Amino acid sequence: MENYVELLETLAQQEKELQFTAFTSDTALALGLKVVELARQREKSVTVNVTVNGKVLFHHAMQGATPDQADWIRRKSNVVTRFGRCSFHIGTDYKNRGVAFEEVKYLDPKEYAPYGGSFPVVVKNVGLIGTATVSGLRQAEDHAIVVEALRAVLA
Repeated sequence: MENYVELLETLAQQEKELQFTAFTSDTALALGLKVVELARQREKSVTVNVTVNGKVLFHHAMQGATPDQADWIRRKSNVVTRFGRCSFHIGTDYKNRGVAFEEVKYLDPKEYAPYGGSFPVVVKNVGLIGTATVSGLRQAEDHAIVVEALRAVLA
C-alpha cells in the first residue's frame, strides 16, 4: 500500500515551491520546450500543454503521441482549475480518504481526471493563473516531468 500521507506532503511542498514571480508567453514556451526536451532525453513521447486564463500558450504532441492524450490533458487540467491543486494531489487525496473520485456525482469523469500530470501555474501574490499539463506516461512520470521542467524554468 502506498503511503498517501507522505506523497500528499511532497506534492503540497512542490506546489508551494514551484511558483513564479511573473509568467508570460515566453515563459510558457520555455516550459513547454523543456518538457519536450526532457521527454526526448528519456526517449518518451508525450503531449504537453500550457495555458493561462483558459488560453493555450503552448501545445505540442510529440511523434508517437495519441489523440487521446489531448483529452487527458483537458480533463487533468480541469481538475487543477477546479481545485487549485495539482491533479496528482487531488487524486491521491481522494484515495487517502477512501473515496472513489469517479463516484462523486458532481465530478463527471468525462470532464475530470484526477491523475498525475497537470500542475498549477501560480504567480506569487496573484494566485492560480493557468496549468502546465503532460500526458502520455504513467501518472507519476507525467507529474515528475512537469515538476522537473518547472524547476528548470524557475532556476
